[in-house]
Amino acid sequence: MFKPVERKSLSDAVFEQLRNQIVSGEMEPGSALPSERVLCEMLDVNRGAVREALKRLDQARLISIQHGGATRVLDFRETAGTDLLAELLMQSNGEVDFEVARSIMELRTALGSDIARRCASSGPGVAVSLREIIAEMRTNKRDVEALQRLDMAFWQAVVLGSENIAYQLAFNSIRDVHKRFGAVMSQIMNEELRDIDAHARIADAIEAANGDDAELEARDLLARGEARVRAVAERMRDDKAKGGKHGN
Repeated sequence: MFKPVERKSLSDAVFEQLRNQIVSGEMEPGSALPSERVLCEMLDVNRGAVREALKRLDQARLISIQHGGATRVLDFRETAGTDLLAELLMQSNGEVDFEVARSIMELRTALGSDIARRCASSGPGVAVSLREIIAEMRTNKRDVEALQRLDMAFWQAVVLGSENIAYQLAFNSIRDVHKRFGAVMSQIMNEELRDIDAHARIADAIEAANGDDAELEARDLLARGEARVRAVAERMRDDKAKGGKHGN
């Protein structure tokens, strides 16, 4: 079940190994973790590394530490926050979990469209920033990496204009996924990244204080990446089902 960790950033290595086993279901919700002493022996690390890792797992709401009692695994689907999305996206075999990616993109579309609608009531200041970003996008229209960075800046300005702290924090989690999986995300989002005119239409609607149009234009743009991910997830699910049938 456990394996000795490499001798670098011990607490990080312990945290990642335990976290991966929790989110993969190897350690079921409600099950008790081994004691600190046993974990030290199984992972071949010192108690300080184990304690720090357990503290982080507790902060991430993946475990519940009961002083004087057992430390138990929580059902992360009921307790964890959006910060866990980036961890769930990458499977233990190093491949992207496209079912998780689909969920992230659906969240992105739902949030982004309402964020654009709310931003339309924030005044002309946001539109000025968006125009500057769009102009830079046109200058770098053949540079996907630059477009990805500018697209993120575009949505950062929109979400700040929404003046909704909950949306801002949710956006931060989605932005972290983009940063960690930039190459994958640029492939998925290639079509929408290159559609600078669509970005401009969102800016037009925001400048005109037209929340309905801002919402519709944002939804149309963001739904493209969502559709691509959903298609990949469905294809992989079908391939897996066919493989299972052949295996039987």
